[in-house]
Amino acid sequence: MIKMLLNGCNGKMGKVISDMAKTSKTVEIVAGIDRTSPNLGYPCYDDILKCKVDVDVILDFSRPDALDSLCTYSKEKNIPIVFCTTGYSADQLRKIDSLSKEIPVFHSANMSIGINVINNILKSISNMLYKDFDIEIIEKHHNQKVDAPSGTALLLANTIRDSIDSDTFLVKGRDGLSKRQPNEIGIHSVRGGNIIGDHEVIFAGKGECIELKHTAISRDVFAIGSLKACEYIYGKDKGLYNMDDVINLSI
Repeated sequence: MIKMLLNGCNGKMGKVISDMAKTSKTVEIVAGIDRTSPNLGYPCYDDILKCKVDVDVILDFSRPDALDSLCTYSKEKNIPIVFCTTGYSADQLRKIDSLSKEIPVFHSANMSIGINVINNILKSISNMLYKDFDIEIIEKHHNQKVDAPSGTALLLANTIRDSIDSDTFLVKGRDGLSKRQPNEIGIHSVRGGNIIGDHEVIFAGKGECIELKHTAISRDVFAIGSLKACEYIYGKDKGLYNMDDVINLSI
């Protein structure tokens, strides 16, 4: 069994992952990190640097402000780490990239297999459709989500931008009286209730509209992807990995 340390074990996703790991045949949670100590069947520490349990991989589903201690711990102990947290700054993303030069690092803005399949589809069709279609992204999440746009929306938007030959720019919401520019990619955020996560990419042309939509029905989908990521990165050499690597392995 792969011994996992779960950072953010008392959060919404942490609890889902803890429940799912109980039936896993490959991954076992042996310790957790959180500000409170829930009764989840394994020891919980309020600081990762206090953890003395031997682990094979670290899974982080917490907040961006935990990054520095995670990097310090994983680097000192040479433990592969899976980052599932969103809302990182540009400087923090550079730290993650730098860490991958020394240990195996897995980073993805969304752990859903379905979202990452859509992301791969966008690589194939975005440049083909761009000249004749306006591109807009709508994302919806629960009212407790702190970052906007979502990390997934930015993942999809950047994939589209990277796939298009022309220069484009992101417009995060709209206000005022100006017309939409042809090289805009719009991103719109909705926050309300307990929406787990909806993402829709719209290609709006003259007389037709193409829509790619993913709806997370339960948080289980992210837990499944997270455990697959832990399985994947275990035993890997140093480097930066993502969900594309997991999907390609399954094909």
